[in-house]
Amino acid sequence: MTFTESYVDKLVGTLKNLDLTKVDQAIDILRDARDNGRTVFTCGNGGSASTASHFACDIVKGASFQREKRFRIMALTDNLAALTAYSNDVSYECVFVEQLKNFAKPGDVVLAISGSGNSPNVLRAVEYANEIGCRTIAMTGRDGGKLGPLAEVNIHAKDPHMGRIEDAHLIACHMIGYAFMDQPNL
Repeated sequence: MTFTESYVDKLVGTLKNLDLTKVDQAIDILRDARDNGRTVFTCGNGGSASTASHFACDIVKGASFQREKRFRIMALTDNLAALTAYSNDVSYECVFVEQLKNFAKPGDVVLAISGSGNSPNVLRAVEYANEIGCRTIAMTGRDGGKLGPLAEVNIHAKDPHMGRIEDAHLIACHMIGYAFMDQPNL
């Protein structure tokens, strides 16, 4: 078996182990947020930051464009000036939570993505979101880390390999987004 065949084989295994009821729960939470004018916030680091930004793009355009019901969504990863100002002047651990303190309200949704489940800035964001009454969705890998148990819903890619974890997270994000794009009555 070649490396690429092995990678695909292991990725398929990771995807087969995703608890799709958790993905469905995330869809329900996001539908409720959309229907009630709540804001969805996404965050993550590195590849997970890219996934958070990608997800926000898919939802704000693909799941909202030319639709009566539209999403309010914001990737906390996308304000580079705020991220670097807080990182430089305060600490990297606060880059997401401080933005949430400006914008989040009870009933909003925080979708936090961390392959390890242990990113301090992501953990702080979810802790704060829980404190103020936001709904929380995590996407984790490996053993779920500290983030998995903090969130109302944890979409857990049980794999030690960061690439496959990130692949599974992006696919889960596409499942969520396309649930709204491909089902006009959702």
